[in-house]
Amino acid sequence: MSTPSERRAHSQGKTVQDAVERYLTYKIQAEGSRTTMRSPLMGFAEFCRDELGIEDIGDLEPADVRRYSEDLYDRTKIDEEISASTAQTYFAYVRAFLSWCVRDQLLETNPADTTEAMDPLPEDDGKRKTQYWSEDEREQLINYVTKRVDMALEGTIRVDRETAFRDRAIVVMLDGTGARGAELFSDPKDEKRDGLRWSDVDFEERSIEVYGKSRDYETAPFPESVHDVLERWRGLLDPPTDEWPVFPTGHYQSKRQELVESIGKEAVSAALEDRGDAGKTEVLDRLHREHEVPPPSISKEGVRRLMKRLTKEAGIEPDGDYDYLTLHGARRALGRDLYASGLSEKAQEALRHQSIETTHEAYSDTKMKDVSDSIDEVRD
Repeated sequence: MSTPSERRAHSQGKTVQDAVERYLTYKIQAEGSRTTMRSPLMGFAEFCRDELGIEDIGDLEPADVRRYSEDLYDRTKIDEEISASTAQTYFAYVRAFLSWCVRDQLLETNPADTTEAMDPLPEDDGKRKTQYWSEDEREQLINYVTKRVDMALEGTIRVDRETAFRDRAIVVMLDGTGARGAELFSDPKDEKRDGLRWSDVDFEERSIEVYGKSRDYETAPFPESVHDVLERWRGLLDPPTDEWPVFPTGHYQSKRQELVESIGKEAVSAALEDRGDAGKTEVLDRLHREHEVPPPSISKEGVRRLMKRLTKEAGIEPDGDYDYLTLHGARRALGRDLYASGLSEKAQEALRHQSIETTHEAYSDTKMKDVSDSIDEVRD
């Protein structure tokens, strides 16, 4: 049996991605299984490199795999991007891969075989939870947030006009661009995801640049329906710099902390003490503008709470597994509408899937319904 020092020497210089390639080539014999496992395992390798800063497979520890479990939890519970069963499956692939790494003397022990690593995983209740915003739900929600803007301007609701305009822009952006929540809003666990900035918005070319799932910048569509609403929101917000977030947070402590880190605690405290009749939030907003310190963007979780509130206020009762209109449900609906219209390649482009096969898989139920309808037409 090899010693720990011999194993470290054997694994030194072997990246997680290299180990994944070897595992798929020499361990997984069935072509179908190899194809199925490649994407999640390569996703794990990219997570290790980009999120954890880990290149060598021998550097992996249980705390690192726990971070991966936490990411799967967020993709399930916050982003509603994958189901709990899919999260469990992805983790099982990783655990099997790391067990092979132990046998291949790349690791001394399997860092996924610990309670610490597995604890954050979402529980699988056996249900596949997906949602598509229906046409009626979309219309009802957009009509409501538009009416909410009018009521805020009239002063008939306890929502200020900036918040009402921002919230309408959030809904319309989710509905019309197909962008993921993690691409539009901040993620406190990922410093690279600090929310969409006005510098990322090109009104003339009608496109937005987002930090995509690929961990690279990608161009997303920006249709006319989004353009008009966002232009009105920008006119009201009047951002002092292009680095201002498109959707600033309304969270007091987050804005205060950003100012403390930029201009110092004493300056912020002094301004708050001398505020007179002005509200504390008003003072913070003024300081952000005076010193051109962009406030934080609203977070994914903040938008998730917002969508729950707006769905309820609009009187919408969605069918299916969720009692509110989810962020990812808007993305799925856009892809479904394009796909069902026979525009599968446009759906792929809008959703920025790497391959058309991914798009076909995502809308296999829609494709099968089309096949069923065709059978009815032929047999009629």
